[in-house]
Amino acid sequence: MDSYLIQVNGPGDHVPLLDVHLKTNGNSMSLGKVKGRKPRWAVRASEMSKKTFNPVRAIVDSMKVEPNPKKAMISLSLGDPTVFGNLPTNDEVTRAVKEVLDSGRYNGYAPSVGYQSCREAVAAYYNCPEAPLEAQDVILTSGCSQAIELALAVLANPGQNILVPRPGFSLYKTLALSMGIEVKLYNLLPEKSWEIDLKHLESLVDEKTACLIVNNPSNPCGSVFSKSHLQKILAVASRQCVPILADEIYGDMVFADCKYEPIATLSTNVPILSCGGLAKRWLVPGWRMGWILIHDRRDIFGNEIRDGLLRLSQRILGPCTIVQGALERILHQTPPEFYHNTLSILKSNADLCYAALSAIPGLQPVRPAGAMYLMVEIEMEHFPEFENDVEFTERLISEQSVFCLPATCFEYPNFFRVVITVPEEMILEACSRIQEFCEMHYQGAEGAQDLECDK
Repeated sequence: MDSYLIQVNGPGDHVPLLDVHLKTNGNSMSLGKVKGRKPRWAVRASEMSKKTFNPVRAIVDSMKVEPNPKKAMISLSLGDPTVFGNLPTNDEVTRAVKEVLDSGRYNGYAPSVGYQSCREAVAAYYNCPEAPLEAQDVILTSGCSQAIELALAVLANPGQNILVPRPGFSLYKTLALSMGIEVKLYNLLPEKSWEIDLKHLESLVDEKTACLIVNNPSNPCGSVFSKSHLQKILAVASRQCVPILADEIYGDMVFADCKYEPIATLSTNVPILSCGGLAKRWLVPGWRMGWILIHDRRDIFGNEIRDGLLRLSQRILGPCTIVQGALERILHQTPPEFYHNTLSILKSNADLCYAALSAIPGLQPVRPAGAMYLMVEIEMEHFPEFENDVEFTERLISEQSVFCLPATCFEYPNFFRVVITVPEEMILEACSRIQEFCEMHYQGAEGAQDLECDK
């Protein structure tokens, strides 16, 4: 049998790669030269990159349309509350980050799951008797989107499936398909304020179902589930033994006449990974600070899921340390009136938008109860010159310079989504233009039939 020896030349641990040789029966061969191989370039994109598909970008980027040059563009499409400057974060939040930056104490690497003291601060903020939390139950992430990615990656393998709301946030599907995970879409019911169709949901569960995603409050719907509805969702998960990934980034962003219930507070036996962050409630999406809260009071996840999250977090070595350093102060010293003022503005805009759009023939908005969005049904039979919601919203841009996101982006055709974070005067102007657009193109039952016959 041949003996093999790795010979290392050079001082200390710093070994030049070309000084490593393989010796076989006394013959030395450089690792850089392999007989019989003709070098050639063959660089290809990975299968994962080819499977990564963002339906919002695909649809929006394909909308080759120019706005009306005679009207200033009003964009009601982007879920970023900072765009127009009318919803700044609180001064206390900004000061907290400034002082951490000036201290110079948070410029290095943190543990990949976050500093212990920062995890303690998040646990203390969300801890309650119904859903107790300790620092070990918190994983800090680079925004809520990474929290969702890690949660999916630890719960599901390629070939398994996850249950995703329709309409729903497009990132769930983007992430899952890139990982080789099948997406099964369960229906939300607009006539019931976007509650889940529970029978449809349960019918989708099979032996390959890895988790159920529950987004509450909802993007794109602006809906908030009642306590009783959440309990029914938990009953399905419990019967089917399916863990829940709870996207609760809009948690507590609910209007005064509604109450937000974190889903983990309503169950002791369903294991839940709750994803959240600073982005929306504190109006700083660009700061990229999120977290996963592990709720597992029956130890169903056990060390398996916790260890998996730790390993996955080591892929990018944790979120921004500057924001981590400011977390405790942000969470515990932001004045309550800041949250109240933000919600007051959103509620006022939601009411204005809902009232204005409800008065327009051919549109049926669904009243929101929280978050930053409102969904509007297009009664397509009254707009027969348009094939679908994408064409409707394209023409709305070209004629009125108002950009609403077609709900095909959320797997829900013939609706569009309105973002309600814009200044009040912009909301009113946009609704006025939408009314003008609809009046121009609306066809009654007879007119619609005539147009169909002409086609």
